[in-house]
Amino acid sequence: MKIELEILKKIKQFDTIIIHRHQSPDPDAIGSQSGLAAIIRASFPEKKVYQVGAPSAGLAWISDQDEIADDLYNDALVIVIDTANRPRIEDDRYTTGAYLIKLDHHPNEDVYGDLVWVKTGASSSSELVMDLVDQVEGGLTVTDDAARMLYAGIVGDTGRFMYSATTAHTMQVVAELMAYHFSTTKINQKMDNITAGVAKLSGYVYDNLVITEHKAAYVVLTHDYLDSIELGDAGSSQIVPLPGKIIEVQCWAIFVQQKDGSYRVRLRSKGPIINKLAKEHDGGGHPMASGARAKDQAEYEEIVKSLDDLARTYTGE
Repeated sequence: MKIELEILKKIKQFDTIIIHRHQSPDPDAIGSQSGLAAIIRASFPEKKVYQVGAPSAGLAWISDQDEIADDLYNDALVIVIDTANRPRIEDDRYTTGAYLIKLDHHPNEDVYGDLVWVKTGASSSSELVMDLVDQVEGGLTVTDDAARMLYAGIVGDTGRFMYSATTAHTMQVVAELMAYHFSTTKINQKMDNITAGVAKLSGYVYDNLVITEHKAAYVVLTHDYLDSIELGDAGSSQIVPLPGKIIEVQCWAIFVQQKDGSYRVRLRSKGPIINKLAKEHDGGGHPMASGARAKDQAEYEEIVKSLDDLARTYTGE
């Protein structure tokens, strides 16, 4: 039996289904999680389906999250989507269900779950959800709202179809989603709009960006500065692509200071492979887009040096 049918079989088997995603969610995490939940609800109205995780104010327009009691995990199917590594899974209760499925498009370096479906060639986990729907041939029902959420997830993870993970198949999936009744224009505008705080932060990034000798770049966003412009960690996500707009920059890092003095690290690249570097610093991800952690200034300086080395040795071949 192909794995997509095995997943559908498990969905049919359980009366309660709880879907988790990664911490500090992006549009694909919320879109794939909530889109899948909406599809299962429409396909099996008698089932209880929940999407869990800490609220994300900046992405509440895609979907809300559910607050549920611990006892709902008894005899529940748990699906973790768009999360490569166990430490990044939002809500530790994912281990307390009766059966665990991992659905993801990141490199499968942390193999967890009773059933694992990972497609690293997919642009996003939202694309993966539509692949599941298409492969089970009528076994799952897509609603207009589910299509809206999945479209938002794909747009987010492909950088509006600008990143190399965008394939002909991605565009076929997008065309399939656009046949449903929702406004792609409103979603595109929503994802392109920025607040006054993000506008200020954008200027700060360009003013304070450091470009190294070998064309790596980095900027440090302190907790105090983000507070001063009323932006937190999640609010800084919109500025991550900005250094890459500079022609000379090959790869870059955004260091976002946390309340405890550590740093969340967002790594991006136009060519040098960066996910191995991320893995060395409590992270992981895609070859061109990864995340990591730095416990202090010494560690973030170590990451900067390694990033510069990657840019130095990159040949572009």
